[in-house]
Amino acid sequence: MANAFHYSIGRKFIQAVSGAFLIIFLGLHVTINFFSVIDSFTGRFGDPDGLFALGCDFMSLPIVTIMVPVLALGFIVKRYEAGRKGAADSWASQNMFVLGIIILGILFIHLTHFWANMQLQDFMGAERVDPYLLLVNYFGRWWILLLYIIWFVAIWFHLTHGFWSMFHTVGWDNGVWFKRLKVIGIVVATLIVLAFIIVALNGFFQAQALM
Repeated sequence: MANAFHYSIGRKFIQAVSGAFLIIFLGLHVTINFFSVIDSFTGRFGDPDGLFALGCDFMSLPIVTIMVPVLALGFIVKRYEAGRKGAADSWASQNMFVLGIIILGILFIHLTHFWANMQLQDFMGAERVDPYLLLVNYFGRWWILLLYIIWFVAIWFHLTHGFWSMFHTVGWDNGVWFKRLKVIGIVVATLIVLAFIIVALNGFFQAQALM
C-alpha cells in the first residue's frame, strides 16, 4: 500500500513537472519564431544577423536540440490526471485521444522538416538550411498553412485542458483556484497559439511577396 502511494505521488509529480516544461518550451519556441515577424516589420527578414536567425542559433544549442524530441515524446507518454469535474465540463478532456493523433501526426511532419533540417544538422556538424528560406518555402504552400492552423487549434485545446490539469494533478484544485486556473490556462494557450498562427501567416505572406 505504501509503495503504491509513493508511486502515485511520484507519477503525479513527474506529470506536473513535464507539463510545466512543455508549456515553458512552447513559450520559448514561439517567442523565437515570432522574431521572424519582427524581422519582417524591421526590414531584416532574411538577414543572417536578424533576430530570427540569432534565435535559431540559440535553438541549435546541443541541450535545446536534444530537448525537442524529448518533449515531443512527452506528448506520447503524457497523461493528464483530470477529475470527474474536468471530464464533465471540458470538451478537450473528452477528446484527448483525437487531439493527440492530430498533434502527433503533424508534429512528426514538423520535426522531419524544421528540426531535422536545422537543429539536427547543427548538432551533427553539417550545414543547415537558411531558416528564413525554410520558413517561406514551407509555409508558402496554402495547404501546409492550413494543416498547421489545424495543428495549432488542436494544441490550443490540449493546452487549455493540460494547464489546469497540471495543477489538478498535484492537488491544487479547490473551487476558487480551479476556476482561476482554467481562465489563466485559456489566456496562456491563446497567446501561444495565436503567436504561432501569426508566424505561419507571416511566412505565407513573405513567400507570396517573393514570387
